[in-house]
Amino acid sequence: MSSNASSPSAASAPNAGLPAHGSNFIRQIIEADLASRKHALRRWSGHPGSAREQALSPTDPARIRTRFPPEPNGYLHFGHAKSICLNFGLARDYEGVCHLRFDDTNPAREEQEYVDSIVDSVRWLGFSWTNGNTEHRYFASDYFETLYQFAEALIAAGLAYVDHQNADEMRANRGTLTEPGRPSPDRDRAAGEHLEEFRRMRAGEFPDGSRVLRLRIDMASPNMNMRDPAIYRIRRAHHHRTGDAWCIYPLYDYTHCISDALENITHSICTLEFEDHRPLYDWVLDRLVDLGHLQRPMPQQIEFARLNLTYVVLSKRKLIQLVDEGHVAGWDDPRMPTLVGARRRGYTAAGFRLFAERIGVARADSWIDFSVLEDCMREDLNAHAQRRVAVLDPIRLVIDNFEPAQTEICHAPNHPQHAELGVRDMPLTRELWIERDDFSITPPKGFFRLTPGAEVRLRYGFIIRCVGYETDDSGRVTTVHCTYDPDTRSGTPGAESRKVKGNIHWLSTRHAVPLEVRLYDRLFGVAHPGAGERDFLLDLNPNSVGISQAMGEPALARAVAEERVQFERHGYYVADRVDHTGDRPVFNRTVGLRDSWGRAAG
Repeated sequence: MSSNASSPSAASAPNAGLPAHGSNFIRQIIEADLASRKHALRRWSGHPGSAREQALSPTDPARIRTRFPPEPNGYLHFGHAKSICLNFGLARDYEGVCHLRFDDTNPAREEQEYVDSIVDSVRWLGFSWTNGNTEHRYFASDYFETLYQFAEALIAAGLAYVDHQNADEMRANRGTLTEPGRPSPDRDRAAGEHLEEFRRMRAGEFPDGSRVLRLRIDMASPNMNMRDPAIYRIRRAHHHRTGDAWCIYPLYDYTHCISDALENITHSICTLEFEDHRPLYDWVLDRLVDLGHLQRPMPQQIEFARLNLTYVVLSKRKLIQLVDEGHVAGWDDPRMPTLVGARRRGYTAAGFRLFAERIGVARADSWIDFSVLEDCMREDLNAHAQRRVAVLDPIRLVIDNFEPAQTEICHAPNHPQHAELGVRDMPLTRELWIERDDFSITPPKGFFRLTPGAEVRLRYGFIIRCVGYETDDSGRVTTVHCTYDPDTRSGTPGAESRKVKGNIHWLSTRHAVPLEVRLYDRLFGVAHPGAGERDFLLDLNPNSVGISQAMGEPALARAVAEERVQFERHGYYVADRVDHTGDRPVFNRTVGLRDSWGRAAG
């Protein structure tokens, strides 16, 4: 199968090799473009460039080019995961290339720390911007000189001008949705004057905010974005890559479309809030194509509905507030909807990819219930996480008819669906740890675990009968006494002839190791935090984290950071990537075995 859109095989069978994924409107657009060979004659020199730089190059070997273009001013969140999976996934499926591009045009807010975190998160999700020997990682700041030269060309063509109005004056003269704007007094000065003044802006002759460069479009346009938008401002701020080389910086709407065109992006996929910006995107590129600076066909902007997920907030302002005010322990707090937080929580990259595939893409906004994400994580974890035993709220159980030195080795599968992973030894001794919830003096109806006089099976072990218990001065149970039936050992002939309803897990007190288990839950207690102008902080879940001093089987002390396991009967847990050590095992709850929120609601 050829990867070159201009090859004979591609020409004779334009839809050859198309993926078998479920269709959506973006895939339909891409497939129609491939069928019509819309992008087949694009030139590509091996790196981004203007029409002149690409003109003598061979045709682009990538059938399509997409991009993931974050601003490096914060940590990526769940919504970004959807965009990453979409853009990189489309490029993969259609024999294309996806670029990682940092839109770093606002030096006051951007830092190398965020660049590094974004790089790590994209890689963690399982995607690469390297194609062959070429690494397609770019920065808008790579194009600062080109952007500047294009701005000069627009000024010379009478399509841009320097405006002396301050921000308040520009806002007042912009008009309203029902009234046209008023042109700037500077709008109709000669192009030569604007060009000279723009060069003086670059030279640093004017104070911050005293001038902007604006496009000359239409002050009466019904689309407010087309009313002579500003494309350059004076701002003396140290840039994380270019240092102090520039005191003027291009604005997003101008930079983004040109960056796409320089990089040969075919399908510029963004969220719905940019739909009203598409006419400006196309206007800038059309003019620069007409002036000979960019090649056709231009990138096509396509909007899709952003991720709206219940029980979380994805507003960067609100996430910053949660961190700055100490409502969470940092950007990687496992309750945060950031990718660094999700990774520390134990969420998997494969689970996110499954989630993105399952929810698909749509043209209209809708809400996705958080349980859908949790189900995707369960599905992946169930398939891959090995099983281990942990007792989260331990009380002592003594088998009275066991000899003090007696040890019986029971065997537990590492994974019930993967026999090739083998079994592990579970030493059973006279004294055990069991869950406090597995014993009740006065059990409620339907309680099938341990009660005075009742029998249960020790998982992988023997049937035991409760013969007594001890309490402290407050009446709290401290020790349960039982006897065991030696003829009921799991896996031995006749053992299953004795039927009991209860089955509890356990650990030998002699062999168990102490664990710190962090019981994370949803950060917010309501589906739509802050709905109806309510302060979203009032909707924080007061029980979103708890700490259990638990006991675990010895293998848990040997777990490495980020190792994911299922605590039998409890759920999925991960060895904390920051705090976990062999001497101090720390595990975070990722997700329960089932949707406890859904059950509570039902």
